[in-house]
Amino acid sequence: MAEKFQPLSVSKLDDSYDAVIIGSGGTGLAAAIQAHELGMKVAVLEKEEELGGNTNRASSGMNAAETNVQLHHGVIDNVGDFYRETYKDGGRLNDKDMLGYFVYHTAPAIDWLADHDIKLDDITVTGGMSKKRTHRPASMAPIGGFLVNSLLGVVAKEDIPVFNRTKVIKLLQDADGRVNGVEVKSGDLTKHVSAKAVILATGGFGASKEYIERFRPDLKDYKTTNQPGATGDGLKLAESVGAELMQMNLVQVHPTVQQDNPHVYLIGEAVRGEGAILVNADGQRFVNELNTRKIVSNAITALPEHSAYLIFDQGIRDRAKAIEFYDKVGLVVHGDTVEDLAEKLNMDPATLKQTVTTWNQAVESHDDAEFHRTTGMDRGITKPGFFAIHIAPAIHYTMGGIHVTPKTQVLDGNGDVIQGLFAAGEVAGGLHGNNRVGGNSIAETIVFGRQAGQQVTLYARSLKK
Repeated sequence: MAEKFQPLSVSKLDDSYDAVIIGSGGTGLAAAIQAHELGMKVAVLEKEEELGGNTNRASSGMNAAETNVQLHHGVIDNVGDFYRETYKDGGRLNDKDMLGYFVYHTAPAIDWLADHDIKLDDITVTGGMSKKRTHRPASMAPIGGFLVNSLLGVVAKEDIPVFNRTKVIKLLQDADGRVNGVEVKSGDLTKHVSAKAVILATGGFGASKEYIERFRPDLKDYKTTNQPGATGDGLKLAESVGAELMQMNLVQVHPTVQQDNPHVYLIGEAVRGEGAILVNADGQRFVNELNTRKIVSNAITALPEHSAYLIFDQGIRDRAKAIEFYDKVGLVVHGDTVEDLAEKLNMDPATLKQTVTTWNQAVESHDDAEFHRTTGMDRGITKPGFFAIHIAPAIHYTMGGIHVTPKTQVLDGNGDVIQGLFAAGEVAGGLHGNNRVGGNSIAETIVFGRQAGQQVTLYARSLKK
């Protein structure tokens, strides 16, 4: 569908909308659909050629608690547990009001997608979670591309205008400081578009050398999993009208990224969630693979090589469809046996064999005496063939961003709402604390994308009174 979806050229851009949404990832598309269905005239503006932003690169799934899907799989969950685990995993730095709104609106978000015929019927687990909360399509396809294609299908059906190669260079304000439009640039054309409200859904700053150097100089030489457009444009726009940025030093490094080639590939958490283990260059485990990303990344960086290997078998491969893609682009090392795989990785075959045997025993007894892993243990590494992917940590996600309320309203340095400006998704700070849990960002795009769509509608209605 994404191939067929044709964004409009800027010549079709009207002079005025109820709401302008900047960014065409999961957040922007969800916001546009929600606002449009509430009767708003909306437009989505995307600076890049390709639609979908970083959402396209998401692979694991969408976290939600107390869903019917979980019950169909026999998983009995509790929203309170979801809250507590996310708060703990975020170093207790999460904005509690945002987190509360988030966890209670994940199940309705799954239902909202299903109402649009976007069904996430399978579940898996990611690091830091005690239950299978990570919803994904039954095909087990990577969530990102599936979601973007599906949302674009809804956008096409509902005739919502989406413009690519259209960069917002300025937020417009009236005399009272209300945001009331945008200035856009496309090729040689510059145009003013008025709007009752503007939603920033521009994603994070994981690909911005400037912001990384400003807030996390220690990471300036790290590679990033982000698409090239994730340069913090929304943050610049927000700062230009007095918005406050928060927790900007909190940058997540993803532990499992294949970066031996010029193109960097994130190896999704679902590979570990379905049973893969991590070993060092000697073929030994060194960490609970499904601890939080922060802990796993630090453990890999502490190894002499600063890198490690994901080890898995055909059984795990069958449950994590993204591996087919990783193999197609040449990232997967194959072995007929564990010993054969070890030789290809220049490891002692007996050591890797022993590691895998010990792990399989831990799976059998459901007791990982070595590293106390308790999830992602539904299957051992027993089914030929045997595979490895070389990984190392890379910049993945920026937890900090624009200071917002749970209603997605943007705040200035005094804690006052900047009227007419809303922000949601990775561009907004506060939800994740110091560590984002895998599967929570896709949930955030839908939960807070919908919230932004609803709140701009309320705001626009209030202006009519």
